Amino acid sequence: MRALLVVNPAATTTSARTRDVLIHALASEMKLEAVSTEYRGHARDLGRQAAESDDIDLVVALGGDGTVNEVANGLLHRGPDPDRLPRLAVVPGGSTNVFARALGLPNQPVEATGALLDALREGRERTVGLGLAAGTPGTEDESVPSRWFTFCAGLGFDAGVIGRVEQQRERGRRSTHALYVRQVVRQFLGEEHRRHGMITLERPGEDPVTDLVLSIVCNTSPWTFLGNRPVYASPKASFDTGLDVLGLSRMSTAAVARYATQLLTSSPERGPHGKHAVTLHDLTDFTLHSKVPLPLQMDGDHLGLRTSVTFTGVRRALRVIV
Repeated sequence: MRALLVVNPAATTTSARTRDVLIHALASEMKLEAVSTEYRGHARDLGRQAAESDDIDLVVALGGDGTVNEVANGLLHRGPDPDRLPRLAVVPGGSTNVFARALGLPNQPVEATGALLDALREGRERTVGLGLAAGTPGTEDESVPSRWFTFCAGLGFDAGVIGRVEQQRERGRRSTHALYVRQVVRQFLGEEHRRHGMITLERPGEDPVTDLVLSIVCNTSPWTFLGNRPVYASPKASFDTGLDVLGLSRMSTAAVARYATQLLTSSPERGPHGKHAVTLHDLTDFTLHSKVPLPLQMDGDHLGLRTSVTFTGVRRALRVIV
């Protein structure tokens, strides 16, 4: 077997020594080429090259969710073809690693490498569905390139939080849960439209859902982790179905306190609910429109401001080692 290992040298929880140990372990079992990323988008370029190669069987992403997202987008640059494309494996090296943990992989890179090698020896893999987001035809965002996401996307409040976190990290702050909590508070205090949302969700054959302040699109469950605690925004979301959506139409102080408590106490059986909560399950095609430009995020990566995004849930998009 020939494999390409895509290494993010800036991964927050993986030291250079640990990376060397992991590379040695993988190389003992396969013909391995290891490449460290050097710029934003490099992992996507490497994934694209692997997809176009005739002899790469496996691409291993060593890094956080951003690295995994880039590799997946590279592999799928010509669309899904799971029987032809190299398989994807993940060795978590970021601060949260939602995709890897949603697949049931260990969160520590050494343990995850051992699990990966065991899975390869035993032939364990699954074909997962992914989400695809694109600019909506006939809008000012129609020329925005389409992009795949592995576990979540969001237009509005949560994307604004991620944008704030990225700004802090560019200033040298470490990515910690405390940093996220502070940015949630600051985003809430600065949110202009928290009482009257600007987002409308449209889907074929159904009445539109209007006046949303927050819209979280989930491709799996849990949505994220706080330390080792899983958080379930859409408990029914799955790699085997379409996309799920959690929308909130009001974010007053009382509403935020209520829904934040529900998120912190959420479970695989019950997520946020109530008068101002909208939950939709197993959607294939829908569009989020906004009256004003709002921040967009995918897999925890802030992608700038958008006024309209069309989402597609694509089943059986990519083979993944589990």
